[in-house]
Amino acid sequence: MKKFNIRKVLDGLTAVSSSSSTTAQTGTPKENDVVLETLQSEYFQLCKTVRHGFPYQPSSMAFDPVQKILAIGTQAGALRLFGRAGVECYCQHESGAAVIQLQFLINEGALVSALADDSIHLWNLRQKIPAILHSLKFNRERITYCHLPFQSKWLYIGTERGNIHIVNVESFTLSGYVIMWNKAIELSTKTHPGPVVHISDNPMDEGKLLIGFECGVVVLWDLKSKKADYRYNYDEAIHSVAWHHEGKQFVCSHSDGTLTTWNVRAPAKPAQIITPHGKQPKDGKKPEPCKPILKVEYKTTRAGDPFMVLSGGLSYDTVGRRACLTVMHGKSTAVLEMDYPIVDFLTLCETPYPNDFQEPYAVVVLLERDLVVIDLGQIGYPIFENPYPLTVHESPVTCCEYFADCPADLIPALYSVGSRQKRQGYSKKEWPISGGNWGQGTQSYPEIIITGHADGSIKFWDASAFMLQVLYKLKTAKVFERARGKDEKQNTDIVEEDPFAIQTLSWCPESRMLCIAGVSAHIIIYRFSKQEITTEVVQLLEVRMQCEFSDVDSPDLGGEQTPTLSTPGASSTPQESEPPTQSSTGSNSSDGARDNIPCLQVRSSPLKQSPGYQVELVIQLVWVSGEPPQQITSLAVNSSYGLVVFGNSNGLAVVDYLQKTLLLNMGTSELYSPSDPYQGQPRSPRKTRQPSGDIPPVTSCMSRLSNLYTESVKKLRSPHLTLCDSNDGPNTSEDRCKSPTSGSTSPCNSDDERKQKFIEKVKFKSRRFSKTVANDFAKMSRKISSSSEQRPDVEQKVQRCHSATCVKRLCYLSEVKAAARMTQMGGICKTKSCPNSNAKDNSFSRSRSSSVTSIDRESREAISSFYFCESFPRKTDNLVSSCVLVGTTQGSVMMVAISMSPGGDQRMQQPVGISSGGTIARLKGGILTMALLDATGTLLPPTYESWYDPNASDEEKEKSRRRRPASPPSSQDGQDSQFAVLCSEKQAKVLAMPSQTRIYKHNITETSFVLRADVVQMAGANCIACFCANGHIMTLSLPSLRPLLDLNYLPLTDMRIARTFCFSNLGQALYLTSPTEIQRITYSQETCDNLQEMLSELFTPVETPEAPNRGFFKGLFGGGAQSLDREDLFGETAAGKASRSLAQHIPGPGSMEGMKGAASGVVGDLARARIALDERGQKLGELEERTAAMMASAESFSKHAHDMMLKYKDKKWYQL
Repeated sequence: MKKFNIRKVLDGLTAVSSSSSTTAQTGTPKENDVVLETLQSEYFQLCKTVRHGFPYQPSSMAFDPVQKILAIGTQAGALRLFGRAGVECYCQHESGAAVIQLQFLINEGALVSALADDSIHLWNLRQKIPAILHSLKFNRERITYCHLPFQSKWLYIGTERGNIHIVNVESFTLSGYVIMWNKAIELSTKTHPGPVVHISDNPMDEGKLLIGFECGVVVLWDLKSKKADYRYNYDEAIHSVAWHHEGKQFVCSHSDGTLTTWNVRAPAKPAQIITPHGKQPKDGKKPEPCKPILKVEYKTTRAGDPFMVLSGGLSYDTVGRRACLTVMHGKSTAVLEMDYPIVDFLTLCETPYPNDFQEPYAVVVLLERDLVVIDLGQIGYPIFENPYPLTVHESPVTCCEYFADCPADLIPALYSVGSRQKRQGYSKKEWPISGGNWGQGTQSYPEIIITGHADGSIKFWDASAFMLQVLYKLKTAKVFERARGKDEKQNTDIVEEDPFAIQTLSWCPESRMLCIAGVSAHIIIYRFSKQEITTEVVQLLEVRMQCEFSDVDSPDLGGEQTPTLSTPGASSTPQESEPPTQSSTGSNSSDGARDNIPCLQVRSSPLKQSPGYQVELVIQLVWVSGEPPQQITSLAVNSSYGLVVFGNSNGLAVVDYLQKTLLLNMGTSELYSPSDPYQGQPRSPRKTRQPSGDIPPVTSCMSRLSNLYTESVKKLRSPHLTLCDSNDGPNTSEDRCKSPTSGSTSPCNSDDERKQKFIEKVKFKSRRFSKTVANDFAKMSRKISSSSEQRPDVEQKVQRCHSATCVKRLCYLSEVKAAARMTQMGGICKTKSCPNSNAKDNSFSRSRSSSVTSIDRESREAISSFYFCESFPRKTDNLVSSCVLVGTTQGSVMMVAISMSPGGDQRMQQPVGISSGGTIARLKGGILTMALLDATGTLLPPTYESWYDPNASDEEKEKSRRRRPASPPSSQDGQDSQFAVLCSEKQAKVLAMPSQTRIYKHNITETSFVLRADVVQMAGANCIACFCANGHIMTLSLPSLRPLLDLNYLPLTDMRIARTFCFSNLGQALYLTSPTEIQRITYSQETCDNLQEMLSELFTPVETPEAPNRGFFKGLFGGGAQSLDREDLFGETAAGKASRSLAQHIPGPGSMEGMKGAASGVVGDLARARIALDERGQKLGELEERTAAMMASAESFSKHAHDMMLKYKDKKWYQL
């Protein structure tokens, strides 16, 4: 009796109501009824977690000297806050305007930001996710400078018109007190002084405000009398002003590279004028002008000379010199070169009080692409070792992969070898930015992020607990020779720059095997070892991959059935079928065409390999008849089998990295069996070709982005074919477009050439015939071609196939030009993990080129993904065997069987057999990911071999080495015991194995296409996670493909996102949101709920340092700092209200007003009550602190009064 399941009824109703359709095949096997799916929609929720990396395009910086927190603003309106190592926070202004200035409310847990759209915002940093409390938008004036005095609630705002407005930061309301520019400057001045570039109060007198105008005028304004006390004039424009802490002098930096020092009471002329980097003429003339000094800071010390730190000011004759920071201390001047231009710098001091000796100890320098902290307390000014993960962009990221829940011993192993790579010479002091506290999350599983870079380096990052720390860096370019001069140029015609860039990678965390593919069509296999070795000769295997005739059939011209062919009398004749017999080093033919030459040259000298990842084997694809090899589009490695499989637009190859041999090298079309209904169809004699059967001719959706100009492409194809056969002039190998029959320009005289040309003609003519006739001609062509060609020496080519069951022998070395060379490297560099070795269709970048050279390649079926598994190669099999699933850009999924001996010596001596099992399914769009489930729905990951040190002794190897797991149980009585999960750019299917019956199907999207798909583990079960080009993130249950999550998260606005987006287990995902930053997100409801606990805390209660002691005589004679009651000056009572049209107050979402406006009902009431309770508790805490301070003060006063009474108790009045 069939079991009734109410859950399936509800799931069916849900599926029917969803926008995308999920269909089940009739006659579903009974085994599927017992698969219990535990994942529900309420387990999923999408939210951002943390952002790592260097802030992209920084524009401003601020530091809280008490909380020890650093804030950086960017040109995109982002805020990044940093504390101690692991304490980071990201927030974003909604407007996206550039942040021009930041001001901390020191030790108050608040930050003021001024934006380029003339708005200022108050951020609350006392919560883990900062929120805006208030905003003020200026309507009539542009903001140029802001100043907030220490322990003041009044913010000075300077504008482009030269006026200064004052804002109460508690209520974010404007004061009626305004300093107008025409009152600040002299009445006799006829020109406008320009924007306000500086505002600061006198350190010793809060009632005196120093105002700097761009034209060179500086005004000391008396706030009480509302007039200018002094005016200081200089001919050059001012960039910045800095006070001496005693308030008697200040320094200005100017646009001509000079520094002027002014005495406050002597405005007539500067007390000193110096040009730090100017050449001093001997005749006493004025030094030559230099570049502007953009900023200067003047900091004093108790024990020695003051520090003067400045940026810019170099002489104009230093062309090409890098940006410098100058530190002047006494008579010494140190010029510190920076790697990038300086955006801003701050001098860190011991005290927050401006009227005390500053005691500077470090300088924070914000560069365009780096953050440097200089130690001022040590000789030579060494830099601090930066604990933040700010080197993500050290070289541009080209691919990325995310692994959650890794083996526990993996991170310590990587850290142990990576710690030896650290640079020396850092400051011995602790990192000075040390504020905040780490989160107290329960997320304890290890996470690793791997990034591949344009310079060929690979970085391993520890991403556990919402932190990021670099573990280990691998430089793959060490394997190759580097060009020493301009004349010694590599054969890297595939890419003009970055020939070592990482294209894709495959990593097995359990065995620690790493396989990378680069843009120069090279593959490197690495093993992990803790011992250092020196490799005398790097093992090299060269592979010649080229397409079959069927792969490069001329495009359908919509009516022109017979393409133009070259005739025997034409000078452009077909090339010989057989390749010339050459050595593995290759050669150049008479017309300069390269052949059998790799793009990179492997180094010939011994290679010293440090502990970590060490080269096992290098595989290089070689040039074929003047055409460069096609880039690798998919890659997978399996440690249990000892195999690496890779593919491109020409086909696939299987390499045994244990025996260092090539097992298989065949075109994509050869994977189809002769009776396969999905194989490439012959052309119809009709003008419009109709697809045969129910399978539409599907092309990769990724390559469909280039089809926006379909009509233009069709027009380009006709002259393309005509140009191929014409010979109007001498064409080089770079600008020559060749048809499949075109070849060298030498005359055709030999019989072999004529015979081959006749076969080519017949092959093209066969499009008019039936499919059977076409296949017969293709077979005849292949036989004649193989009989006439002279195959190169097997040992020289290292292309041996040891399999007796191998159906396709190595590769058919057809002399067909590969389609056009790849000139772009901006495509999706998708990586493959060991348990899920899927590949992104790399034609994404290739097909987006508007060049004609990419048109032919679009019609070619490329390999897009691999998946090693233990399954049933054919429908009739009852026993599982080693297999690899192969997915293509046309949506075909094929099974390739692997037969090999068990481990040990037999595995090293006996050949591995490879045989094709034909196509098992066809989907719309290119295949993105594949996986295998058992009968209970449990994921069957690829088998692996546990890690062992390859350089250890044989005894230690045997102890740590574990053979691959036993095969799963076989299928009995024809029953299906596995599920094959297939996902493409358009749809997902689940097949029952070995019957290959489709039991579930889901159309993921109709209007867009999937960029990335992964089978991931979530809450103890499995699901498919998808990211679409329209920004939707979706999850589907397994095996029924029920939609569980579908949210519009991030529309595809940048190719970088598509190239780096990746999912991982346990609801984690990430992508590169900018060239320098990694954004991590979660689609797990549990992680979203616990996010507050996991995030770090920025604000921590710290006592403000005591104010400097004025001393007895200064207090007696009034020589100390003069305080000012700003409330009496700027309050509404004294100054009145400001004009309402000047600025608009906007309550922020983090304020009470914002909460009242955003929330309603019971939920809103609860939220408001919680915030009010928090504020009440905070006020009660502050009241308690004030009460305790008052009690302590009263006790102190009582004690002093009692002592005074005892002192004068027995004295007469005349003795006092």
